[in-house]
Amino acid sequence: MTSEYRHTPVLLAECLEYLELQTQHVFVDATLGGAGHSFEAAKHLGREGTLIGIDQDEVALAAARAKLETLPEETRPNLELLRGNFGDLDSLLTSAEVPGIDAILFDLGVSSVQIDTPSRGFSFKENGPLDMRMDPGKQTLNAAEIINTYNAADLTRVIRTYSDEKWASRIAEFVVRARQEAPIETSEQLVDVIKAAIPASARRAGGHPAKRTFQALRIEVNSELDVLASGLEAAVRWLNPGGRLVVISYHSLEDRIVKDVFNSCANRCTCPPDLPVCVCGKKPILEILTRKPLLPSAAEIERNSRARSAKLRVARKL
Repeated sequence: MTSEYRHTPVLLAECLEYLELQTQHVFVDATLGGAGHSFEAAKHLGREGTLIGIDQDEVALAAARAKLETLPEETRPNLELLRGNFGDLDSLLTSAEVPGIDAILFDLGVSSVQIDTPSRGFSFKENGPLDMRMDPGKQTLNAAEIINTYNAADLTRVIRTYSDEKWASRIAEFVVRARQEAPIETSEQLVDVIKAAIPASARRAGGHPAKRTFQALRIEVNSELDVLASGLEAAVRWLNPGGRLVVISYHSLEDRIVKDVFNSCANRCTCPPDLPVCVCGKKPILEILTRKPLLPSAAEIERNSRARSAKLRVARKL
């Protein structure tokens, strides 16, 4: 299974530059996956450093450990690989018994391996069961349950809110109608319903017609936006002064949350704008280092098409 986790990390050089890792640092990879970023980060930490990797997927954790343990023992940092969701960052870092951290990376979105494994149900290009759970061992709600039990209004809300799908209500209506004939249990079945719902003229532009609906279902199944905000806020609390928070997002909903958390921590003053001096006492706790997000180069996108929508934002703890 470990070979399945060979993937190209997105914006790797930029991440390493902004993380500013040094020997003896404590670095957290909040979305470890196959350790694409962490393998290179580990080389900057040295034997006295600590690398804490977090992932919900036990197969990913095993693959990451196998990869990281190929580093020479004399230069390999202390490894703490934890199974969990970064939404529970407080409890995970408490269990790791570290007083604080010097850098943390969030590489958001679904991993290449999960997309490419039909049995996980994330892909609209490969047929498989409608699952989409990041952690099947702990989560009960899956995409099939949403598709087959949510009413039309709730389906419309999920699809529209989490993907800006123009045809959300029409897709919901077609789903409800189709499931009355038989349950919708596979990605292929759902793709067919979505294609039928979206007019042919609209299907010819904007990529695969099911892309946005599948994104919305994945976010709903995994409560991705809720855990993102709580994870980022926890990361800010755990960072030591000068520590770096580096986040790669892949769609506008994620990026909006990252911007909001960064801005709320960098601009905490609640005084009326006409006051000459601050009297509320709420000082900034972050400095935003990327006023605009960093984007992958054309060369990187050509090498790795999944980097196309990536946006990198960085902040430093004051």
